[in-house]
Amino acid sequence: MNKLFYPALFHKAEEGGFWVSFPDIPECLTQGDDMAQAYEMAVEALGLALTCREKEQQSIPSSSDPTTISPEPDSFLVVIEFDMLAYKKRTNSRAVKKTLSIPEWLNEAAINMDLNFSQVLQEALIAKIQAQ
Repeated sequence: MNKLFYPALFHKAEEGGFWVSFPDIPECLTQGDDMAQAYEMAVEALGLALTCREKEQQSIPSSSDPTTISPEPDSFLVVIEFDMLAYKKRTNSRAVKKTLSIPEWLNEAAINMDLNFSQVLQEALIAKIQAQ
């Protein structure tokens, strides 16, 4: 569940630019001065809404079929691509201490190679998560 796609409605704002709403996530609203900024802000707002739902142990809604959504006048549909793993890496990089056990021979070999245990473990975990 790393890459998600949600339909968003981009509405022309009276003062210029766009405001954005998500039919599947009513609390998720944002705006931007132009199309590029509105899209960027939509990705960030979507990330905040979804991670807040996760933290509150609420379900993450399935995305609607974009062909079933009829935009209102002065609005249009855009599908927002959201990468949950990339968002979490960018916004939640607080380190968490973990204790692990490895064979002594592996520990000595890694020390002799001057390997950074935390970096190696992080890279392996990211590769494992992305493979799913």
